[in-house]
Amino acid sequence: MASIPILSPPIAATTAASATVNNQPSCPPLSTFFFKSHRRLTRLHVSSPTNNPRTAATPTTSSASGETIFFDGGAHYGDLVANLVLGFTLFWLPLTLAAVSRAMYLRYRFSNLRVTVISGLTGEDRSDFGYSVIKDVQVVPRFIGEWGDVIITLKDGTKVDLRSVPKFRDIAKYCLAMAQKSQVLKETEPKGF
Repeated sequence: MASIPILSPPIAATTAASATVNNQPSCPPLSTFFFKSHRRLTRLHVSSPTNNPRTAATPTTSSASGETIFFDGGAHYGDLVANLVLGFTLFWLPLTLAAVSRAMYLRYRFSNLRVTVISGLTGEDRSDFGYSVIKDVQVVPRFIGEWGDVIITLKDGTKVDLRSVPKFRDIAKYCLAMAQKSQVLKETEPKGF
């Protein structure tokens, strides 16, 4: 009695399938028809996923530029959860949409060389500034101090507002230390979520 392989298809079926695949004309991918753009593409390589922020406990060093990353992550997850719970009311819906967009499209990176804010659908909106241009750093705690806003004032008067930053006090102290400031961290009163 001959043995029949159970999991493999019959030989006639595989030869017929390969014949039909080889006889089809090759066509270019659909992306060549729909996505013809003459813009120069800039690729941004993010070093860690959004749900795994890097903190002071695990600093990493980029071997190419000698840049040590102190924190790399997105907005605090508690901000999203609190706003989703309150989003069932029609009154809180715009704030919920803002929290969802912050959670999905916003990343903060603090390194020994610069502060980077990456935003936008594809991460192409990027703002970098060095610690030498920082004049002042203030923090505003949110939701009993679990997360907060970091307001960085630059020497030209520009205020950079980083919202829903996890470990915001440590990050603000790090910014002040990197800017070689020996001043006390200014903390304002909490202003809601």
